[in-house]
This record gives sequence, structure tokens and C-alpha cells, in this order.
Amino acid sequence: MAGAALKAVLEMAGEGLGLHRVQAAVLGNNGPSRAVLKRAGFEEIGLARSYLKIAGRWQDHILYQRILP
Repeated sequence: MAGAALKAVLEMAGEGLGLHRVQAAVLGNNGPSRAVLKRAGFEEIGLARSYLKIAGRWQDHILYQRILP
């Protein structure tokens, strides 16, 4: 289900909005979300240290991007 939702978002981003690039940030221990992004053609581009405050602490996130056709 997450893969289908992401596919719809990517179509809207590219065809509907004319965007060139989409970026996502995911906690390093969130394996399922990372797998969805990789299956959708996202590439890992870096690490954002202390990116978001979750559960009372600043947490690092892995950054992904996909260049749209």
C-alpha cells in the first residue's frame, strides 16, 4: 500500500506539478520505509544530523532523492 501511495505522489509531483526532484528523510532504523523508497527508485544522498525532534530528542535522518523524468 505504501508503494502505491508513493507511486501516486511521484506521478503528481512530476506530471501534475512539473517538479524535477523529490526528497525524503527517514530514520535510520526504519527499514520498511527505506525499502519502499529504494523500490521506488530513490537513491541515498546523505545524512541529516539532528534533523527532527521525535520523542523528545533530536534524531538523525537518512536523506533520499529521486530525479523525475
